[in-house]
Amino acid sequence: MTDTASLNNSRLRNNKWLRFLVTCVFAVIGGFIFQWIHMPIPWLLGSMVFVMIGSKLFKGVSFFWPGQVRNTGMIIIGYTMGLSFTMSTLKQIGHQLPTMVLFTALLLVVAAAIAFMIAFLSGIPFPTVLMGSIPGGLSQMITLAEEVEGIDLTVVTFLQVSRLIMIIFCVPLLIFSPLFHTSGSHASGAAAAATSADWSALFPHIWLFAVVCVVFALVGKRIKFPTAFLLGPMIGTILLNLSGYEGHSLPPVVLSLSQLMMGGYIGLLLKPENLKHKVKIILLAILSGVVLIACSLGLSVLLTKFHAITEVTSFLSLSPGGMDQMALIAKEVNGDLSVVTCYQLFRTLFIFFAVPPLLRLIFRSMLKGKKLANRPM
Repeated sequence: MTDTASLNNSRLRNNKWLRFLVTCVFAVIGGFIFQWIHMPIPWLLGSMVFVMIGSKLFKGVSFFWPGQVRNTGMIIIGYTMGLSFTMSTLKQIGHQLPTMVLFTALLLVVAAAIAFMIAFLSGIPFPTVLMGSIPGGLSQMITLAEEVEGIDLTVVTFLQVSRLIMIIFCVPLLIFSPLFHTSGSHASGAAAAATSADWSALFPHIWLFAVVCVVFALVGKRIKFPTAFLLGPMIGTILLNLSGYEGHSLPPVVLSLSQLMMGGYIGLLLKPENLKHKVKIILLAILSGVVLIACSLGLSVLLTKFHAITEVTSFLSLSPGGMDQMALIAKEVNGDLSVVTCYQLFRTLFIFFAVPPLLRLIFRSMLKGKKLANRPM
């Protein structure tokens, strides 16, 4: 009997589809519970929390979430984001390009100042903390951290993921709090996506959009485009949308499914057991997230003085989280999805193309400075 039980446990640990099924059960339960207690974006937050907790409590089962499932969720979100772009919104965004540059630079300066503060308080080297504090560049910063000598990859990953999780939790709570007025509808960005979300309205056009979204996602991955499974479908949908080929909004159940696909994946990213000095780093990561959110809130108030956009749209545009999560929230509160997406996209591209070479230059200068300082006189 003991041998049989051991064999069954071994099969469960080695069968990735059974592990995925167990993980799905936790994700779905979390989504239902968070929906029942009326949490914002419940299928994202609920699945994320329950998968994270379940993976820590049930050590006998190695939770598993395929990257393909997460990529499918990103394709769905990319399609939804692409629907919000019309020629008029693109012209409006063109007028906001200077402020995109300005506020992206300000947000990165704030992140660098916070990194300096955390490095001073914790004793962790500044380059490690800086890579962990730059908003919106999880995959890029981890890739760059692997290439730079002396960087603690575990700390970088933890700081990036914990910041992302704080954003996912705190931003919806702030958006749905009395601080913002989210009851009204914002017609400017949501107009293109305001078509019927019935299943019948999707066909037959959805087949062409589906093929284009998948092809653009795969091509984007091939050419190493940042967040290819999000940006590729978004670009493909924009091109079809601007050509006059009409797309329709997806039913709520599909959007909830895309949230679950993202939430289960994010829930498995955070591994605090790999950290040294856990309590100190966790407290500093929370402090960093709170300060960054507060600064983003202040910058968003300033942005509303530059352009005629709502406080909700401004805050989501500058929130230092993932573009996909901010798009989900903007969709739920009728924010201007096109403006939110463009600000988030600009920061993502800026971080992807400009920040890594700039960081390499800074770190090389710091390394040379240390070598000169340590050289015997």
